Amino acid sequence: MTREDYDRYVAAFNARDYDTVFDFYADNPRMAFFGIEITTREQLKAFYGFLHSYVTETVTVERFAGSDELTAVEGIVRIEAFADLTREVLDANGMEQFFPIAKGQVQQMRQYIHYHLENGKIASVGCALVP
Repeated sequence: MTREDYDRYVAAFNARDYDTVFDFYADNPRMAFFGIEITTREQLKAFYGFLHSYVTETVTVERFAGSDELTAVEGIVRIEAFADLTREVLDANGMEQFFPIAKGQVQQMRQYIHYHLENGKIASVGCALVP
């Protein structure tokens, strides 16, 4: 995956274009992060559709490294709530490990994201937060 490819991927993500985002993935991908596992287009749309009904999430890439087998990104994920996302709502949606956020609040997190590639498509994703 080239930097230009990744920039198109992030632009689609930031625009909430989940079908275009999923088009970057191989058949049967595995996205695992913070206790969430996504393996289908429908799961991706359900997870982000729910989350983004409460917050605006934007990814800003600061560092990028790519090869035929791996893309590694360091960036800032900015979450801004436009509606209260409470502990109760998170828990009811299987997101106990996520933090509540009130309308108007902003959270910024530095993340390292690794994308394992197969035939130019994303086969799996893992990420870690940096304190």
